Amino acid sequence: MNLYTINTGNFKLDGGAMFGVVPKSIWNKINPADENNLCDWAMRCLLIEDGNRLILVDNGIGDKQDQKFFSHYYLHGDATLDSSLGLHGFHRDDITDVFLTHLHFDHCGGSISRVGDKLVPAFKNATYWSNQKHWEWAVYPNDREKASFLKENILPIQESGQLQFINYPSINKSASPDQEIGRLPSELFTENISIRFVDGHTEAMMLPQFQYKGRTIVYMADLLPSAGHIPMPYIMAYDMFPLTTLKEKKSFLTEAASNNYILFFEHDPLIECCELTQTEKGIRPGRTFKLEEL
Repeated sequence: MNLYTINTGNFKLDGGAMFGVVPKSIWNKINPADENNLCDWAMRCLLIEDGNRLILVDNGIGDKQDQKFFSHYYLHGDATLDSSLGLHGFHRDDITDVFLTHLHFDHCGGSISRVGDKLVPAFKNATYWSNQKHWEWAVYPNDREKASFLKENILPIQESGQLQFINYPSINKSASPDQEIGRLPSELFTENISIRFVDGHTEAMMLPQFQYKGRTIVYMADLLPSAGHIPMPYIMAYDMFPLTTLKEKKSFLTEAASNNYILFFEHDPLIECCELTQTEKGIRPGRTFKLEEL
């Protein structure tokens, strides 16, 4: 199995929303805001080459929205999904599977392309993977979260016939009291990959976990969007259930620090991967590095 970092560009989000109750005087030292209180964030995805499967985890914000939509997020940077795939010798048509951690627009917007007046799958040869619990949460969203679930990113996947659901009841619920750990369908993943389900950020978000080069790597998605979110109080205002996030963070970070896991960050603008270290103030980022350096 080979893992490749896929950078799809950067965007900006409000710093206060990203750091929740933490005061700006503190978080601004971690990710300095511009004059509009906006901080820079990556949209960093992961490509898994495993036997005859080429699996893309998340796919960024995409390019089909109108200028007004993109004006709110200040897309910037030279990297694109296609250019990043090309750096590793791949094309989007090579993708066999698209694994969606969750259906917020900055994670799944690249799933669908606009061709004329039609919305079609951007990965024409791929199966798209979600889970029934999260899919229903996204298709019938609550009023607070519905701005993140854009129907044009979601419904065309199902209409294409390329959508499949991960079997949520197959999770081993005895694995952890706070996080449910299960395995993806045998036709998709090998014994080297498992999945963690977490519910604080949004209902039934999925975090893939890999055994790679003798290490355990966890794709953090929005449980820990950046290394700056490792301290306990640093929880996004975007999270639907912040106390659930707090509980999930405590459980995961204790496990990860004890077992020397590597954390792969989707949104950290500078840090791609890190190990953890125990300090007087609690668990904090340790060694940081790029995935290719492993």
